Amino acid sequence: MKVDGKHIRSIWLEPDGWSVGAIDQRRLPHEFIVAQLTTCESAADAIRSMLVRGAPLIGATAAYGMALAMRADSSDAALDRAYKMLIATRPTAINLRWALDEMRSMLRPLPSSERAAAAYSRAAAIAEEDIAINKAIGQHGLALIASIAARKPGQRVNVLTHCNAGWLATVDWGTATAPIYLAHDRAHAIHVWVDETRPRNQGDSLTAWELGQHGVPHTVIPDNTGGHLMQHGLVDLVIVGTDRVTANGDVCNKIGTYLKALAAHDNGVPFYVALPSPTIDFSIEDGIRQIPIEQRAADEVTTMTGRTAEGRIETVRIVPDGSPVANYGFDVTPARLVTGLITERGVLRADRVALSAAFPERIAAAAE
Repeated sequence: MKVDGKHIRSIWLEPDGWSVGAIDQRRLPHEFIVAQLTTCESAADAIRSMLVRGAPLIGATAAYGMALAMRADSSDAALDRAYKMLIATRPTAINLRWALDEMRSMLRPLPSSERAAAAYSRAAAIAEEDIAINKAIGQHGLALIASIAARKPGQRVNVLTHCNAGWLATVDWGTATAPIYLAHDRAHAIHVWVDETRPRNQGDSLTAWELGQHGVPHTVIPDNTGGHLMQHGLVDLVIVGTDRVTANGDVCNKIGTYLKALAAHDNGVPFYVALPSPTIDFSIEDGIRQIPIEQRAADEVTTMTGRTAEGRIETVRIVPDGSPVANYGFDVTPARLVTGLITERGVLRADRVALSAAFPERIAAAAE
């Protein structure tokens, strides 16, 4: 996608052929800073600290982290250390485990002398696969937007999204935003309601920034505004991303997604989830009981960071000293509230039959 009119990805191999460049998303929207990852440890820290975030991008970063590890030491012990270090960084997004399992199973049978080159090759392939998957998601989601546009000629299509499932959460295109970008590029009148998405405010700091960079009309709203907009007919459809989808179609996404799904269900607004197939976890059935929900640091709730009127970037405390904080990073939306899953192989029902028919190879991989 575009930054200052130029195409860029969220992660890439640097010209030196071995170090990895990534946008430091902690600094957006006020500063555009590129970080250089040179070790497995730095890749792990980038994931843990949310320098990079979003399930597909976490997977791609972990793959490059394995490559960096193999460049430094390609022994079996180093391979195991890298896997353990990276998989411990974030508990909820299934793409992390998928990418690491892909890398480890490919590298393990190889002689140590071949592992570094093979790791870089597979990491690059994972990144390219993510881009192709997301563009395909965009094509299938575009049909949904075009259908709504045809029913209301001359009027804009209003999409509500939650958190950031844009190109910053993937390698390029995004998941929930891929249909939006394609619709915009094809001159559909489209407008996006952007939830601010507290406590990390990734809607207003990331989604609004990338939509603005690409020229997509949008409006930032407080998290709790979506239901009101739906009641007044101001939302045509909801499209969100996800960090994990169960075999039965339950969807785990940024905290607050469940509430949007409830409001959409109550108001007859279609609620779609855009996901690449590596986000499907066929090893679990019940999202509420089986998906581990990350509980993050209290300071994400107690403080906020922004630009002052004088232009300084400062962090201020907004919660009284001594008040306890609970900071659950994700919630689970039951499959019954999901209108459809927008995947690279089409728009599917949120159930085991549809997912199994579309991705039989993923079932086989989960069973191994």
